[in-house]
Amino acid sequence: MRQQTIRKSVTLEGIGLHSGKPARLTLAPAPPDSGIIFCIGPHGDPIPAAPESVVDSHYATTIGKSGARIQTVEHLLAAAAGLGIDNLRVEVDGPEVPAADGSAKPFVALLTHAGRQQQSARRRPIELPHPVHVGGGARWMRVVPSDTFRISYTLDNDHPAIGTQVLSVTPTEESFVNEYAPARTYGFLKDLGVLRKAGRALGGSLDNTIVLGKRATLNGLRFRDEFVRHKVLDLIGDLALLGRTLRAHVIARNGGHALNFELVVAIQRALGLERRTAAAAHAVEPVGALERADDLTPAPAL
Repeated sequence: MRQQTIRKSVTLEGIGLHSGKPARLTLAPAPPDSGIIFCIGPHGDPIPAAPESVVDSHYATTIGKSGARIQTVEHLLAAAAGLGIDNLRVEVDGPEVPAADGSAKPFVALLTHAGRQQQSARRRPIELPHPVHVGGGARWMRVVPSDTFRISYTLDNDHPAIGTQVLSVTPTEESFVNEYAPARTYGFLKDLGVLRKAGRALGGSLDNTIVLGKRATLNGLRFRDEFVRHKVLDLIGDLALLGRTLRAHVIARNGGHALNFELVVAIQRALGLERRTAAAAHAVEPVGALERADDLTPAPAL
């Protein structure tokens, strides 16, 4: 199969989930083999969506270069991966990708509106030479070679609204768009104070987060098992940091962004790739003008 980009530039504005600050997102076409490149504003230095660019993976995935940082990139990356978009230029005016509704659904709609353009370069899927395992105890991930990309995910939580949720899926574009992209991030009301003191969840609300009280959610669910679906969504977004489609079966239990990133690095090492500095990686010219909380982000001001 050949690589794809978008046909035209599109824009989305909103508030950052963790920063609470306004942000403007502009997506533009990019040339073959460039991957997904972020920058702050139209003239910022390129920051490739790659493992060597990750500077923080607690509660959200943050990439950066030379002091510049862009937070919460995972839902946009998941949308691009789910739609098969390989090359994209992402301009962010602000410290964080807008939260939108807390899922990847608005980014899917934005990319669909932009249209897709097939390119001359062919995709080069990743095929693992051997199984890879990270984590331990009740939190671990394992990847085994496979002819297709598959995720089997188990989420355990003692909250009455969550319990044990299990999914095993071979994502297609249709299933991603309808069954996983709409799944929203979630968080516990009891953790709100600690997170806000740490400078996180400052832009969270009932409009972009499933909030869990002592026994139930404070807002409705889109799916009965929306919690594990969002875990699958986050994993797809973080695996997109590899820059290529993955042919493997990912088996996960109680992961989060930090463990997702650990898995990405382990896959990279299994392929014999050396970790490079962000400054040396993907030198592409601009084109055209919650951990135990399971990556949870409670909503403030409730």
